[in-house]
Amino acid sequence: MASADDSDDDWDEFMDQFTKQRYKHGFSEDNWEEEMEKIPLFMTKAPEEIDPKTHPQLACLQALIHDEDRTPEEKAISLKNEGNAYFQEKKYEKAVLAYTAGLKANWDDQDTNTILLTNRAAAQYYLGNMRSALKDSCAALKIKPNHLKALIRGAQCCMELRSFPEAIRWCDRGLKMYPSDRKLPELRSAADKRKREAERDARKAKAKEKKEQSERERLLAAITERGIKLHRPERRSGHGSDSEDEEQGGGPALDHLTQDATGARVFLDEQGALHWPVLLLYPEHQQSDFISAFCEASCFIDHLAVMFGEELPPWDTDRKYLPQNLQLFFEDEEKEVLYQVVPDMPLLKVLQHKRCFVKAGSPSFIVLVQGSPFSEKYLTAKTLKRW
Repeated sequence: MASADDSDDDWDEFMDQFTKQRYKHGFSEDNWEEEMEKIPLFMTKAPEEIDPKTHPQLACLQALIHDEDRTPEEKAISLKNEGNAYFQEKKYEKAVLAYTAGLKANWDDQDTNTILLTNRAAAQYYLGNMRSALKDSCAALKIKPNHLKALIRGAQCCMELRSFPEAIRWCDRGLKMYPSDRKLPELRSAADKRKREAERDARKAKAKEKKEQSERERLLAAITERGIKLHRPERRSGHGSDSEDEEQGGGPALDHLTQDATGARVFLDEQGALHWPVLLLYPEHQQSDFISAFCEASCFIDHLAVMFGEELPPWDTDRKYLPQNLQLFFEDEEKEVLYQVVPDMPLLKVLQHKRCFVKAGSPSFIVLVQGSPFSEKYLTAKTLKRW
């Protein structure tokens, strides 16, 4: 029979093994946290995808949860809890899938199905799917018309969808059943405030639109009275007629008064004078100038004297763009003809010429240096007509 001393020696020898060699299948100091994450009991975060090879224990648990042999009640409750867990982790897409699967379990229990619908509505709400959330809230109320969470969620969805009168109706419906609830009065007050703001904004927008329409009609009448023609390329007949009505289809239309990229547009001042955005083109140097508000009573020479006065533009290296050297033309694109403009002529008189058409709401004029080689060559290639 072995003595007690012998037993102690054997035990000491057995324990000494752990100080001299490691357990072959144990976790190392480098990967123990990673290995612990694979054990369902110690997981701090569920994996996005469950692979049976990397997470065999978790795959087994999932198989148990979704076991086809379970009753509809077990499936529905299990999937509801799974959805709630995803919801708490803000994984709303997966929560929606879990709640949907719970509803498909076909457990005929009104309370559980109402909760599944309401919870799915909440997940859809946080995903921004307001119409789906509202649909689920309505479905929950069909099962339990007095379900408070469904009433609140429905009102919130209507708020996000800017259906403020409908949100008020949801709140009123809830307050009839829950007059002491705190959330519903807050929602109703917010919905009523937003409703009044929306109505106010709609009135302002309508008044603004009416004012703008009145201004457009007044502007159009002023253009028509002056006999100014707006370019309508879609109405060209191509028959070579000088008739304004035949070629341009009648009087001007507001559709052709487009706003320039700078924001400039023809306008009528308080004294009843038209101011046009005018474009000056310098083909010799491929440059341009823009006059945002050229009064119809002003002459071209007034602007040219300012633009080419003491300081000439940097691209005029030959210093030849002096006011007295300049020639102006407008082009009749339909007939490919240039008409020369006298610099001391007011803008209105030019725009009233029978072959002058305002294109895109902005009259444009070509500026050349009289007698320059480029000017002579340019004019030779064009048909030129004088007043």
